[in-house]
Amino acid sequence: MFSRFAGGVHPREDKDTSGAAIEVMAAPKKVYVPFSQHTGKPAKPCIKKGDEVKIGMKIGEPDGLISAAVHASISGKVVDIVDHPHPVIGLSLCCVIEGDGTEDWVSNLQSDLNIEGLSKRQLLDAITQAGIVGLGGAAFPSHVKLSPPKGKDIDTLIINGCECEPILTADHRLMMEQSEAVIEGAKIFQKILGAASLIFGIEDNKNDAIQLFRNRGVRVLQLKTKYPQGAEKQLIKAILKREVPRGGLPMDVGCVVHNVGTCQAAFMAVKFRKPLIDRIVTVAGDGVRENKNVLVRIGTPVRDVIDFCGGYTGKPKKIVSGGPMMGIAQYADDVPVIKGTSGILVWNEITTVDPGSCVRCASCVDACPMGLMPTEIYGLVSNKKFDMAKEYGVLDCIECGCCAYVCPSAIPLVHYFKYGKNEVWRMSKK
Repeated sequence: MFSRFAGGVHPREDKDTSGAAIEVMAAPKKVYVPFSQHTGKPAKPCIKKGDEVKIGMKIGEPDGLISAAVHASISGKVVDIVDHPHPVIGLSLCCVIEGDGTEDWVSNLQSDLNIEGLSKRQLLDAITQAGIVGLGGAAFPSHVKLSPPKGKDIDTLIINGCECEPILTADHRLMMEQSEAVIEGAKIFQKILGAASLIFGIEDNKNDAIQLFRNRGVRVLQLKTKYPQGAEKQLIKAILKREVPRGGLPMDVGCVVHNVGTCQAAFMAVKFRKPLIDRIVTVAGDGVRENKNVLVRIGTPVRDVIDFCGGYTGKPKKIVSGGPMMGIAQYADDVPVIKGTSGILVWNEITTVDPGSCVRCASCVDACPMGLMPTEIYGLVSNKKFDMAKEYGVLDCIECGCCAYVCPSAIPLVHYFKYGKNEVWRMSKK
């Protein structure tokens, strides 16, 4: 069993929906599709108010190298292009589409293509045109990850099936129900990269998925359940004993990491030319009547997803987009599901503790999987010493929340580090 990265924590797993089969939610009456759903520059609108669109039609063109295309997730009419609440960045330009009640797709889609006969360039073009991004959380444009610069030879492709966040089980269900598509998508990535080795990393709390994938003839490494096992640098350390240098990328040590959901989406893009217009989301918490794994159209308002799951059980105290460790609390339930939305968590009961003073216990230092000194960085950011915070590695923080999880004083450390990173970036732009 593999688990060799330092730090990390063991929060309660609460994977209660691991046996809940994926349910398909019907198309909503209206969607709010943001042009910013990925790391990098937002897509550039290529439609206008009043246009008729069909499912899969491109509505946003990539704007620059690190950007991704955006597509219509329902058929209907563009009723507005306007700023709308966004689950990650607060506010984003959105294409508002009112459905026409049909399931009409664009006519230029192909089906059942001969994947084996496609070149690396054709495979990469299909993934680019479909707007595929990493579905594990960071939403980095996949075509960029699959195009390492000269001199960065990739020998190993790691597929992340850890789903280390508590509560979330969308990836687990995907592996159980669509294993063939996940594996074929991984092989597409392997062909594009020219990687000699393909390894699936799956935590040992998903033994059914481990056995299923091994039975399908792929190499699977069983990983000890530990958060944040699914983070790229930690996964590489656990599996390959390679350490990504500070400020570096996985390709600097000869490997690339992709999520199982990204593999499935890429397979659908290559095999059927299906753009990324939906994704699986875990809906859970005591504030929602039925906890489920749901296939949801991109742009669907959170409140519509909650209604599909039986509605609220009361007045929610907190709604989180994502998981309980790295997810972002929402101020409204009209925010849309986006490409990176892995979960919608609703709680009626939450415990709040007023933060105290740092007691210098160093629990956060022991827990940090990046080997940082959170207590020192916290002090520097608090005193607005951003240059020194940068020297202490604030930009290396992956915002996993391990430090805040173990802090006996309940200091919201990640909030401080996000603030510090933003200030460092702002100063560097000056």
